[in-house]
Amino acid sequence: MHIELINTGSELLLGQTSNTHQAWIAKQLSAAGYSLSYQCTVSDTGPAIQGALSEALKRADLILVTGGLGPTSDDRTRDFLAELIQRPLHKSEKVVEHIRSYFERRGKVMPERVTIQAMVPEGATCLMNAFGTAPGLLIPLDPNPFREGEKPAWIVMFPGPPRELHPMFRDQFMPWLNETLPLETPFAYRILRTSGLGESWVEERLSPKLQGLVEAGLDIGYCARSGEVDIRFIASCSDADAIVTEAAEVAYEDLGDLIYGEGEASLESALVAACREKRIKIALAESCTGGYIAHRITNVPGASDVLHTGVVSYANEAKQRVLQVSSDTLEKHGAVSEASAREMVVGTLKCSGADLALSVTGIAGPSGGSEEKPVGTVFMAVADSSGTHIVRKLNPYDRETFKFVTANQGLEMLRRKALGLTLDE
Repeated sequence: MHIELINTGSELLLGQTSNTHQAWIAKQLSAAGYSLSYQCTVSDTGPAIQGALSEALKRADLILVTGGLGPTSDDRTRDFLAELIQRPLHKSEKVVEHIRSYFERRGKVMPERVTIQAMVPEGATCLMNAFGTAPGLLIPLDPNPFREGEKPAWIVMFPGPPRELHPMFRDQFMPWLNETLPLETPFAYRILRTSGLGESWVEERLSPKLQGLVEAGLDIGYCARSGEVDIRFIASCSDADAIVTEAAEVAYEDLGDLIYGEGEASLESALVAACREKRIKIALAESCTGGYIAHRITNVPGASDVLHTGVVSYANEAKQRVLQVSSDTLEKHGAVSEASAREMVVGTLKCSGADLALSVTGIAGPSGGSEEKPVGTVFMAVADSSGTHIVRKLNPYDRETFKFVTANQGLEMLRRKALGLTLDE
């Protein structure tokens, strides 16, 4: 099946808004066995939108379009499409009522202008927007006059904001796609997630053990990001499920608890799940990560059952006053040291009354390093009633990547400690 994606929005081409749609949509499709053949981004103008659509209609079975369904003057994608395929627009009272209800639930009066979003091309089916007002649109084109042989096509339009597009795509469009345009061959897909491992190291361990499955139709992929490696298993054949299941079993047998989750799982969600299961409350003392670890944990539903305290002790004075790090330690060893990390985590555990604590102190750079402690040096400590464990890391990245990698390392230390697993030395 030939699938194309057209992202509309002048703000995307001007760099005012990051275009995350292509990567996200491609990921959702590939996880279900579908793949994009082509994608493009165009401005909000009629010639650009109609030009991209007319070219896509010459070759695609399914065309996905994002953006331009809102109530403002630059939201014209719906109009330009209707004009191109010669479908009149009709006001859907069902959509009008949905929009009115959206405003009433928020204690507001619906501006009449927004009902322009209820204009629907003839023959289209609406995907109601659970997090906004603009509906998505499923538009069949049968026959498709733009394509040789008039082979039918589908056009599916989505609102631009990710908070509206994502749930609509995942909860309404994907079930429709699986039912209406099902795959011809059985498909299986599974992603195992690891942290703190090297991509080549993981491949070296698994490849020899999976060779037989590869010959049977397994496709293996390794996706490396800063501090993380995902292992992707795909099969498209009659026994796809069995092949992928066996591959995952081999990986778990070899890597064990180095795998922290699957699919969309994050380290922070794995940590929250582990702590909730064990009824563990955690506390954090962050210096170089500036509260980023606490931020990631609190993004997880159920974090209130786990996170007890978070202290951002960026200044030495805060380390002394709040966490009771001694001035002698700071003078003799410095804020970035094993001794300071130890006193930070012990102080955090004591002042919070939590079951498990983590401290992080390091040099994010680009300045502040030395020969003994270069930029990227980090000391982390975890502590509970059984004692304290400290590690030293070197994360020589830009500040944003430094914070991400360091947070991953801290989250993984907490996860392993909560589960009673061995800790990194």
